[in-house]
Amino acid sequence: MRRMQIEVLELPLARPFAISRGTRTAVTVIRVTLEQNGFIGRGECTPTPRYDETPESVNAELEALRADIEAGLSRVDLQTRLHAGSARNALDCALWRLDAALAKQSFWHLTQQEQPISVITAETLSLDTVANMAAAAEDAVSRGAILLKIKLNREDILEKVAAIRAAAPHATLIIDANEAWSGVDLHSLLNALLPYNIAMVEQPLPAGQDQDLQRFTHPIPVCADESCHTREDIAQLRNRYEMINIKLDKCGGLTEALAMVEEAQKLDMRLMVGCMLGSSLAMEAALPVAIAAEHIDLDGPIWLAADSSPFLSYSQGRIWL
Repeated sequence: MRRMQIEVLELPLARPFAISRGTRTAVTVIRVTLEQNGFIGRGECTPTPRYDETPESVNAELEALRADIEAGLSRVDLQTRLHAGSARNALDCALWRLDAALAKQSFWHLTQQEQPISVITAETLSLDTVANMAAAAEDAVSRGAILLKIKLNREDILEKVAAIRAAAPHATLIIDANEAWSGVDLHSLLNALLPYNIAMVEQPLPAGQDQDLQRFTHPIPVCADESCHTREDIAQLRNRYEMINIKLDKCGGLTEALAMVEEAQKLDMRLMVGCMLGSSLAMEAALPVAIAAEHIDLDGPIWLAADSSPFLSYSQGRIWL
């Protein structure tokens, strides 16, 4: 018999985190611990209101599957028992780690990926005033940040980018609009951003309302985030986006994320790996996907007042394993 423990935890943030949809000072995560024959596997998810999830709804999904999980439900069968989302992610990652422990293998060996020494990760610049975002960029690069992810809404777009580029002249810059640029002349805006050497713009338009992206050739690559959840979404996005952002909480775990990598590579779509706010436990599970990505955004733990084991080391713009 297998035993399952579910914990709902509120993790305070070290500083407010603001995007176009609002500001957070804490994040609620759900952790699943599976124990079998003395071996343990753990997973973490972050329920997201944008996808109609609450801690209560995700906890209810997990409890509804408790009997089957404790009776030995496999990772393969889990994929059809829960829809893509946070609940399946927590269980899927816990099962990956438990299966590795039961097989007396490393997590990396079980995923058939080669563990790197380190990977470059973005450091996110929270939405703020022009001056504050420039100061945050200067601070980040002074600590060794290599890749900066800029959260923007519709206000002062070019002013903020110009100030950040001046503060971080050598950093790679990516922009995340979080669906906020409806009604903006995107062709003109992307051309206006060209002098600032922007590597990629993420989800400028709301999911389901991004048809305008197929109207023109993009002078800067555009990446689908909220528009792309699972491998079934990828083919229909090829005429709108150059890249997709894979997040375990969106796609429902590492199993589906690895399948998305294969599908994206088959369709010549470029890859980014992202995260919700969360601890190192959640970020570590995404690393086997991250090594295939062009851009990695797994900086969730650096926003927390306190991280959780297994602790990843963040320094000089990298995650050190």
